Amino acid sequence: MSILFCIFASRKKAFMIQRILLEGIRNQLFKGKAIVLIGSRQTGKTSLLHCLFANEDDVVWLNGDDPTVQTMVAQINTEQWRMMMGDKKILVIDEAQLIPNIGMRMKLVTDYLKDVQLVASGSSAFELANRLNEPLTGRKWEYKLFPFSYREMVEHHGLITEHSLIDHRLVFGYYPEVVTSPGNEREVLRTLTDSYLYKDILAFGGIKKHDKLMLLLQAIAYQIGSQVSYSELAQTVGIDGKTVETYIDLLEKCYIIFRLPSFSRNLRNELKHSRKIYFYDTGVRNAVISNFSHITQRTDAGALWENFAIAERMKRNAYMNYWCNNYFWRTHQQKEIDYLEECDGQLYAYEFKYNSRKAAKVPGDFASSYPEAQFKEVTPANIDEFLMM
Repeated sequence: MSILFCIFASRKKAFMIQRILLEGIRNQLFKGKAIVLIGSRQTGKTSLLHCLFANEDDVVWLNGDDPTVQTMVAQINTEQWRMMMGDKKILVIDEAQLIPNIGMRMKLVTDYLKDVQLVASGSSAFELANRLNEPLTGRKWEYKLFPFSYREMVEHHGLITEHSLIDHRLVFGYYPEVVTSPGNEREVLRTLTDSYLYKDILAFGGIKKHDKLMLLLQAIAYQIGSQVSYSELAQTVGIDGKTVETYIDLLEKCYIIFRLPSFSRNLRNELKHSRKIYFYDTGVRNAVISNFSHITQRTDAGALWENFAIAERMKRNAYMNYWCNNYFWRTHQQKEIDYLEECDGQLYAYEFKYNSRKAAKVPGDFASSYPEAQFKEVTPANIDEFLMM
């Protein structure tokens, strides 16, 4: 399926939004449910809303960043919603997580203003989910927006061009303003990581020790591709293990990192309760540790390649509506497979190699226990097949 883009100017930057996501949202309009768009800050949620509704005349736009809007909407009742909407048929609430009681206020719209389509965005999954899940149970469609993806950029300027930029993407990532600011990637990433990404965590997560949060992220960044121990992280950062787990949960719900659990079905010596942690964007990961060295000069090239490939695969699966369980596999004897997908009962195993001098082989224990599993090595030479098919 071809993916096209909605391209327009915002703050003199070109922002590209997958049309497949736009079409998915459009197909759910006026079907009796709210539409909720979530993702980390600066990924283009507001831009996508403008792509959807900029040319519509019957839209009421509300910005949750506006204190006046926060006060007004927090106490609004059904009749006041009707007065505000008038003859308008679409209600857009941007940064909805900032509005107190937003779940109940949105429920009034979905339950009593049947001819109004409600669309909300939020950059804080944990806060927005807490406020929406109970009031809007069964009343919403939810979509996730990530930083740009390899697949998007291939559709934007072609496979050859984007493939040639893989080394650059490994270092600087895919955040929209990074992609659209060639030559200024370092400055943009520093501003992004210093000013935006952690805003929701600090505001809503009750985190008072910003330095500990940054130390934790740095510790995680140095361990991508490796098993992560919460107790070891706690010792490194100087906080207790429960706090580490809480911080990681908040970072994941703000789409900065994601966890990959271990896969176990048959073998006694399989790790059963372990996990790896990756960043949704390798540029953010490198900004956290202040390392923008070229990939050929790095000692972490293999881990960075693994993070990049898995994160891009997660985006690809989310946008294409491929429902898979995601894992890694390892035994106590350190036999390992980097990444597993379980889709419709079928196992797919992948090993990631940035510099592959010899072909990777499936571990014997895995092959004998899961003979039906398909195995493939993913390198820069065949990444297109892994992310585009």
